[in-house]
Formats: sequence, structure tokens, C-alpha cells
Amino acid sequence: MSQSSVEKTAWLPDVIYTGGRFERGLALICDERGRILRLTRGTDGIGRVIRLKNRAMLPGMVNAHSHAFQRVIRGRTEYRTQNTKDSFWTWREMMYAAASRLAPEDVYDASRMAFLEMALSGITSVGEFHYLHHAPDGTPYDDPNLLSKEVMRAAKDVGLRIALLRVAYARAGFRKEPDERQKRFIESEPEIFLRNLERLRSDIGRGVERETARVGVAPHSVRAVPLDYLREVIRHAALWKMPAHMHVAEQPAEVSSCLEEYGRTPVALLDSEGLLGEHFTGVHAIHVNKEEARMLAQSKSRVCACPTTERNLGDGIFPADMLFAENIRIALGTDSHTQIDLLEDARELEYHLRLQRLERNVLAKGSDDESSPSRSALAAKLFECASARGAESIGTEGSGRLEPDASADFFTVDMDDPSIAGASIDDLLPAIVFSLSRTAVREVAVGGKLIVEDGHHRASAEVAEKFSALQRKLWG
Repeated sequence: MSQSSVEKTAWLPDVIYTGGRFERGLALICDERGRILRLTRGTDGIGRVIRLKNRAMLPGMVNAHSHAFQRVIRGRTEYRTQNTKDSFWTWREMMYAAASRLAPEDVYDASRMAFLEMALSGITSVGEFHYLHHAPDGTPYDDPNLLSKEVMRAAKDVGLRIALLRVAYARAGFRKEPDERQKRFIESEPEIFLRNLERLRSDIGRGVERETARVGVAPHSVRAVPLDYLREVIRHAALWKMPAHMHVAEQPAEVSSCLEEYGRTPVALLDSEGLLGEHFTGVHAIHVNKEEARMLAQSKSRVCACPTTERNLGDGIFPADMLFAENIRIALGTDSHTQIDLLEDARELEYHLRLQRLERNVLAKGSDDESSPSRSALAAKLFECASARGAESIGTEGSGRLEPDASADFFTVDMDDPSIAGASIDDLLPAIVFSLSRTAVREVAVGGKLIVEDGHHRASAEVAEKFSALQRKLWG
């Protein structure tokens, strides 16, 4: 047997999702580096054939917006406070309480728990919007990227690809005094931020993480980053072809504050300053109008929706219909990790609009030839948001699709799982997107290496034990 055949692996499930549809009888062939060589109907000459019986294989999903440490506050904000009205701003108080108490090892344990849950649900890549930089008292660590590296170590140990979107955070807001609870976030000058960013890029380039990790920039928001600072950070990202993510128009108060400071809304400000573009992803973008949607579209910017978090915080309904009408590319994120299920976020893009419009299949309009509609067109549109669009947003373009020269990042589902049992090949994708239980996910691979086998991750017990100990330490 030749050396080349030994180095190749054939994955042979019952059906594979490729080219926008499921196909039977295909094998996915990858090389020793975990790159897809081809999809073929034969496995002759392949040294290693892995049969995945009763499985449907799909591209690994990409979580484009995560705050991993916020996993520690799940379930701890679901009660009425003494405030007249609970909102994002009252929820933020509990988030600050957690952020101020986490040691570096705690950040690792919290991140590893979040990333494990992602892996078990079929997510293979994550964009981590990371803004914890300093010690709890605000003192910089000797290595200014210590906490970033703890998050990246957690992703590596779970087996996920990660884009560490390092957050620029300079102030509490327009005409606001510095907030003591934000002192772990603050790097007051763009020179400081960019120096630390480049140091992180250099360290990754020398380390073993370079195959599965990359860096991007994330100016937190217009309220947290003044305009001069914002210009430097985003233009630096464009120069070096790094992804740039930013919270945009998440709450009405943010829009009002931007109008007060600049006389323009956040999207209009970014557009007028030439800061939008293919490298840019606006996160949330709930409170935008049609004119602003056109600005995003004309600049070829992307948007990342986080429907589970947005409904949990009462932020509002993501205007997916308006943005899709402008051909804006939409990614998805699990954000605060109230729930980690990217398919749930995908279906919520549609379901929230159904409640608002009092009609069904809202996003199916324009998704297919309406004279001969495909039963899976809407599901395909939503699944693309959870996979390929996320990969484009965080800069892992080799992920999110099962095709030659892409990474062999995939997940499988048990076709006999009660949540989708009996689905025909034509109905399988809608069944998965709209009805799949997370327990149906059985195998997950990154770069052709299994990180989840038959529904189990090798480190599950230890990760959960460490995380439970952290929760007891934090909350008693």
C-alpha cells in the first residue's frame, strides 16, 4: 500500500450535506492535515475508511460572537430586581459582578465549559469577543494578553478553532465618569491596545496554536471607544486583513447616546468615517433602519445576530427580513450563553419575525424560485448563517462548507434520533434546523480529528467538575 493512501481518511456517513443539499453514497476524503481532498462515491485506494452508520454529516457550525466568561452567570439573572424595569442595563450589573472576581485559571475553566458545550452541539469554530485584560484591581498583568491566552488555551484543549477578537475599551460612555467595574477592560490609548494586539499576534505565530487560532479586533461599541481611537483600531484591522467586530445598535439608549455625541447613529457614523467594509461585522444591529441597512450592504459589511441573548435581554427583534432584502450576509452567535444552541438561534431568526408579522415562512421570500420552491430553501438559508457566514465573519473561510480544499470540520446527527426520525432526504435539513435536539449530535471533527465521539467528549467529566467548583467559589 502506498504512503499516500495510508495518509488519507475516508469518512462514510449515510448522507452528506454539500452544495446546498443532502446526498447519499458520498465519502468525504481528507488528508493527514485535515483538509478535504474530494467528495467521492468510491473509497478504493484509501488507507483508512471510517463508516458512520445512520449518520447525516453537515459542515461544522461557527459561533461568531461569544463572551465565554459569561457562562458563569447562566440562570443567575432570571428574577425581578428592585429596579422599576429590568433590561440589558440591569443585567449588566450581574455580569460586572462576575467579571470582577475571575482569576486567570477561572477564566480558563469558565471558557472551557462554554467551549465544551459548543463542541457537543456541533460548533467547531468560535469568535471570542474578549474584553477581560487586567487583574481585578485594574493592574495590567506582566503579560498583557494573559487572559486572552487562557481563553485560547481553553479552546485548544476542547478542540475548537478560535478567532480571539481582542476588545478595545476606553471609557464608560459619552460624558460619563470612569466606571470602577470596567477597570479590567480599559486600555485608555489606541497605542496601548495595538501594541498588545500585535504582541498577541506574534506570540500565536510562534506557538502551536497557529493552526487553529487567529486574532481579530473588536472595538466594543461607540459608547466605549471614542472616534479617534475607533478609527485607528479598525483601519489597523483593515490594513492587516483581520476581522473587525463591534457591538452596533443593540439598544435604543446606545443609538440615542451616539446621536447626542456625534449627531449620527452608530451605523451612519461608521459609514461616514469609511470604517465599514468586508472585514467588518456589526454585532446585533437590531435598531437600524432601511437607510442604514443599505449602508451596511453597499459597504459589503456583515452582521452577526444573537437572537437567544437578544430576547433574553429584551433588546428587541433582529430585523433579518430587512437585512436579507439588502443581501447582507448574516452570521450567528450565542453571545452571553444563556443557551448554547446555534440551530436554535438560526430558527429564531425566522420565528421571532413570525410572531411580529403574524405569518409563517417570512424569510422564505426571495430564498428560492417561488414558482418552484424547494422544501429546504428556508432551512438552507438559516443553516448557512450558522455555518459558512460565520466562518467568513471570523476569518476562518476554510470552515463552514464541505468541499475540496476546505477544512474537514463537521458534525453528524443520528438519523434515528426521536427529534428527526422518519425525515426523508428532502425534509432532513428542515427537520434538523427547526427541530433537532442537541443530543442528536454524535460526532464532531475539527481538521479531520474527532473531538466528540458518539456524543461524548473525552474531557466532559473533568471540565464539568472544575466548572462546578468555580461556581461554588463565586456564588457560594
